[in-house]
Amino acid sequence: MRVVSLVPSLTEAVARTVPGALVGATDWCTHPAGLDVVRVGGTKNPNTDRILSLAPDLVVANEEENRAADLDVLRAAGAEVLVTEVRTVPQAVTELDRVLTACGAPFRPRWLDEAHAAWAGLPVPERRATAVVPIWRRPWMVLGRDTFAGDVLARLGVDHLYAAHAERYPKVPVDELRAARPDVVVLPDEPYRFTADDGPEAFPGLPCALVGGRHLTWYGPSLAEAPRVLAAALRAVRR
Repeated sequence: MRVVSLVPSLTEAVARTVPGALVGATDWCTHPAGLDVVRVGGTKNPNTDRILSLAPDLVVANEEENRAADLDVLRAAGAEVLVTEVRTVPQAVTELDRVLTACGAPFRPRWLDEAHAAWAGLPVPERRATAVVPIWRRPWMVLGRDTFAGDVLARLGVDHLYAAHAERYPKVPVDELRAARPDVVVLPDEPYRFTADDGPEAFPGLPCALVGGRHLTWYGPSLAEAPRVLAAALRAVRR
């Protein structure tokens, strides 16, 4: 089996579960550390000729991260493309199972069972908090409706204020975000790399939780530790 992954989460999952199957991945695929495969460009601008030159048995992609036009080019050239849709934690577990089976995994990996158990075993939050979750600045963009990251936070007792917005990633002026007076501002380090010096200063007087994007938005092996790591980061600023 020869697999090319166009999604960082799936790259990590396949590399850890089916050693040797992965022959290509995007430039943004940073896990597992030391991954040594052919790089095929970005998630939004993959080099389709390079992908096809690898003669993959399967290309794994995601309906949100990858463009339909690029996937159509690969299909037209004869490549088999598996496209995932992940909007909730349970859906992530189901889709990971489907991808790994398609990639030749002989059994369901322990890390996926651990991820399922970690999320299924979460206690009901004693109290809930509101949040805004910027994912970009210049212009400011936040989590909107129907997102995986929004479902992750909701399961941890954090309801983001734009969950009912018509758009999935709306552009919202920062003045409006401040005026919403959320209990917490959640600042991930991807896709925009918010840091202690770049982000919190825009929200004076509001608690800001800096979190890893891999735990908030990825749905690979990091799912197993994500509830513990994210809960600790949120708890630290909500005391």
